[in-house]
Amino acid sequence: MGYRRIVQTASYLPHFISTVVMVGILVNFFTINNGIVNNIIEKLGGERINFLINPRWFRTLYVGSSIWQNFGFSSIIYIAAITGIDPGLYEAAKIDGITKLKQVFYITIPLISTTIMVLFILQLGRIMSVGFEKVFLMYSSAVYETADVISTYIYRQGIESSNYSFATAIGLFNSLINFAFVYAANRISRATTQTSLW
Repeated sequence: MGYRRIVQTASYLPHFISTVVMVGILVNFFTINNGIVNNIIEKLGGERINFLINPRWFRTLYVGSSIWQNFGFSSIIYIAAITGIDPGLYEAAKIDGITKLKQVFYITIPLISTTIMVLFILQLGRIMSVGFEKVFLMYSSAVYETADVISTYIYRQGIESSNYSFATAIGLFNSLINFAFVYAANRISRATTQTSLW
């Protein structure tokens, strides 16, 4: 039981860490001078890699840290949905000789499909909004070409270049695209699973 709590805490905790702290952790791990990863690479006989300003490594660091940070929160929601399933269904399936894998496909997934669809719709609405803070804190001019996303491009156009009307137009267009994705996903979800946000 203690092992289970340690794993749960290790997977849930990163979601509640602020973005600034998360990027600070990345810098401590991957900086070229004193980073933990580079120290290990050097001890193993390799050359130090400047992960933070290398365009080839930016996406790997960004996506890997995002998965680590958000995996736990998504699992909380799914675990909550699974605990709402009547245990009698699993007991009846066990009596009928149904394997664990078949229980997942015939009991668990159909009964949490509403939660899956709602989370899918909400995530689809964020597909164009990767997030400003983490990219802004992680990137430098060396990785602009790889790291630039719509929100950081809007920032550079609006704040740094004082091109406010262009930045506003980009932001509005981004919002319209996100709304179109949510609306389309909601319509498709309502037609196929009778689950929708409105």
